[in-house]
Amino acid sequence: MHYNINFPHLGIHLEHVGKSISVFGFEIAYYGIIIGTAILIGFLIATSEAKRTRQNPEDYLDMGIIGVICGIAGARIYYVAFSWDMYKDNLLEILNLREGGLGIYGGVIAAVITVIICAKVKRLSAPQIFDTIAMALVNGQMLGRWGNFFNREAFGEYTDSLFAMQLPLDAVRSSDVTELMRKNIQVVDGVSYIQVHPTFLYESLWCCAVFILLFVYRKHKKYEGELFLLYLFGYGLGRAWIEGLRTDQLLIPGIGLPVSQVLAGVIVVVTGVMLLYLRKNHKRMPFLTGGKIYEPMPDKPVGKKRPKGKDRLFK
Repeated sequence: MHYNINFPHLGIHLEHVGKSISVFGFEIAYYGIIIGTAILIGFLIATSEAKRTRQNPEDYLDMGIIGVICGIAGARIYYVAFSWDMYKDNLLEILNLREGGLGIYGGVIAAVITVIICAKVKRLSAPQIFDTIAMALVNGQMLGRWGNFFNREAFGEYTDSLFAMQLPLDAVRSSDVTELMRKNIQVVDGVSYIQVHPTFLYESLWCCAVFILLFVYRKHKKYEGELFLLYLFGYGLGRAWIEGLRTDQLLIPGIGLPVSQVLAGVIVVVTGVMLLYLRKNHKRMPFLTGGKIYEPMPDKPVGKKRPKGKDRLFK
């Protein structure tokens, strides 16, 4: 197997990009290292947001441990469910995560269910929790996509665009190689390369933009849950486009449509409608405002000493 990865139009030629690193004779996949790093940074982001919004960071450590386990399980179940033909004859392979195979939407769905249950048990605000972990989730997706880079997976159809990526033919799964790629195989120094869209890069950059949007807007949100809705809308918008470029799509049985692309489209429509509706009507929903209404203090209170601060809190 050859390990070169090239971006010819950008002048980038990586001579040896392995899939793992050896530590004391034990092979550790870069995919796992990246996922683990993303999880740790996600914890830091969530607990930092919890402190900023005067919540208890320890609640997020507790929920985070459960959420990570459930999220990875959900992401794997989602992937296996729509790739059953790959695993039906070797069920133990389902447990092998070293070669990738996580469906992001499965992880998000599992995370949502986990938050709702934990919020109920701990008597916390689920919408507030969703906002607190929104940036942590998109960070995980932004970093996690680089695991696909090392695994030579999740790439798109043939392209000769500026960001075109060349991968050795013997380093990718044959099922991901299309006829168009085969017709445009390039041979360099005796090695056959396919040239494809680096969709992992597109999605990572898109998630970075969504992360920046959430970071800038978080202090200006109107109600609890708005950041999470913006995350779902923003990520879904990019995924609906990027998924259409990929050659390893998970398809809906009997229909043949890409499940992640369809789901992304549905999420964009639903969250878009919710964002428009709640923008004007969130004040009618106490569970989104914590049951609190802030009103300005009069300039000269009558009969009472003016309290400290610019605002008075009424419940």
